[in-house]
Amino acid sequence: MRQYFNFSWCLMLALAGFTYSAKAQDIRVEAKLDKTTIALGDQTKLHLIVHLPANSHVDFPVLADTISSKIQIVEMGKTDTIADQNNPGVKTISRQYTITSFDAGLHMIPAYTFGSKSGSFNTAALPLEVTAVKVDTTKAIYDIKEPLAVSYSFMDWLRDNWKLVLLVALGILVIVGLIWYFIKKSKNKPAKVEPPKAIVPLHTIALDKLKALKNEKLWEQGQIKQYHSELTDIIREYLEKRYEINALEQTSEEIFAGLRHLDISEQNTNKLRQMLLLADLVKFAKATPLNTDNEQSMENAISFVMNTKAVAAPLTENKVQNNDNESV
Repeated sequence: MRQYFNFSWCLMLALAGFTYSAKAQDIRVEAKLDKTTIALGDQTKLHLIVHLPANSHVDFPVLADTISSKIQIVEMGKTDTIADQNNPGVKTISRQYTITSFDAGLHMIPAYTFGSKSGSFNTAALPLEVTAVKVDTTKAIYDIKEPLAVSYSFMDWLRDNWKLVLLVALGILVIVGLIWYFIKKSKNKPAKVEPPKAIVPLHTIALDKLKALKNEKLWEQGQIKQYHSELTDIIREYLEKRYEINALEQTSEEIFAGLRHLDISEQNTNKLRQMLLLADLVKFAKATPLNTDNEQSMENAISFVMNTKAVAAPLTENKVQNNDNESV
């Protein structure tokens, strides 16, 4: 009985060891390089790969910023897990690292250890050759490539300067708005109405001129011809505007003929005749009238204007009522 128990125990141990060996043989690790030779400063990718049963777990080695003093890790990529299409019970896990080196020569990537419940698994060490850039010292230093010409369109400029464009557009809108506002305001502003100028009656104008001529005292200073000439010009202008006759261009006789059918009394006509005929004698016959004659001509001129001045028409009853209504 004891011999049978010992045999069973030994058989179980043997089977356990066989199973452990079989599981260990199912896990396989490896390390690969995309390029084993790179130029100085160039980059390549290091892949750490493990093949294992789908229900197994393996711990990847932890890599720092550098692999060695000569090799640096630029970037750690993602970890991919891929199932074996031919054998669903097997999966492949890979992790990649971008590496570079700035030291020429042959460098070794060390072996990495993966840990699992079944034990530890090591990759093989990998050689990485870094070649130096050959420099021709006989030639001058130049760029490897010419600078690239970058196109810069209007849309690119607008995208870079949209704030400035917006500010200018707002400024233009403000200016246009102000111009429109002031134009509209000026149109709506009521026009300045100047009060109508007072109409000076014809006889008032003539009397003012006669008064000014009298104050000049021309005949008293011996300027008799000028005195009578200006006197008759004032009266001729008054006649032309008062009776609408061409008195400034007519002779004295033509003036009398034109006034013959007008409502002018004989007394006023005689005053006008004395003044005009005496002026003709002085201007054309070089006559020298007496002082009283000179004074008489002025008095006749003033009297004629006063007696023939236009009289304002009196307001009729209808006009008075209209004015009252307007005032109300």
